[in-house]
Amino acid sequence: MILCFDAALEFNYHWCGKFTSPNNDWIHITRSRDDYELMVVTDGTLYIADHAREYAVQKGEYLLMGPTPFQHGTRSGGCNFYWLHFGYHNEQQDHDTLTEADEYKPGHLLIPVTGTLSSLERIIILMKQLQDSDRRYKDATLNRYLCSALLSEIGAQSRHNANRDKQLKEQLYSDILDYISWHIQENLRIPDIAAHFGYNEKYLTTFFKKYAGITLKQHLLQTKMEVAKSSLSETTQPISQIAYSLGFSDAHNFSNAFHKITGLSPSEYRASYNKHNVFQK
Repeated sequence: MILCFDAALEFNYHWCGKFTSPNNDWIHITRSRDDYELMVVTDGTLYIADHAREYAVQKGEYLLMGPTPFQHGTRSGGCNFYWLHFGYHNEQQDHDTLTEADEYKPGHLLIPVTGTLSSLERIIILMKQLQDSDRRYKDATLNRYLCSALLSEIGAQSRHNANRDKQLKEQLYSDILDYISWHIQENLRIPDIAAHFGYNEKYLTTFFKKYAGITLKQHLLQTKMEVAKSSLSETTQPISQIAYSLGFSDAHNFSNAFHKITGLSPSEYRASYNKHNVFQK
């Protein structure tokens, strides 16, 4: 879930600080809260929940919790974290909620409820600066701007991480296609592909289906049939040999698969192609 804030509306700084648990038996208090709280964990794991769900926030991660009637710890554990309480839109707290599928909204600050920070150090610096400013100057305007800068940094790091993840997924998808093309005539199987890329077979098949819109098995079969069509039209290889080279146990299974994809048997396809060449000549 992503919290969406209109950049034209102001954040209202309330207070901030750093918390260090006294021991591993510490658990977060139970309370209601009518403002926002940002928690950035620098050590250990923070076990906390609101009225909707539970969170386990680890070192280098953050949690942005909106107003809730029921904030509470879920289990004990030692941890250190910076915290920031703030309001929004003159304390009306009326942010929008988006999903990861929603596109970026110009003029808005989008912050996922929780995530991993690409630069924890930058957040710590901004947190310390805000703490120092609050103690030193007590200037509401300065504190408001520093609060906005901190939240904007969280949003920027989240976008950076999302773009990086997208690039990695695009690269993995492209690499899978290339690997299949290069090794299709080596009796290639899905477990072989998963092993080559170092992923669990279930994860890789789920990833491919989500990215390509078809299953990895379907793509592998379609690619094999493209190679088969090329072999049938450009060589005189026996159908059984083509079948074996593509990983089929026998010509019968190959013929059934080929017919399912093309609507023709391998023999019919070869004859049709040869007949077409004769008419062309």
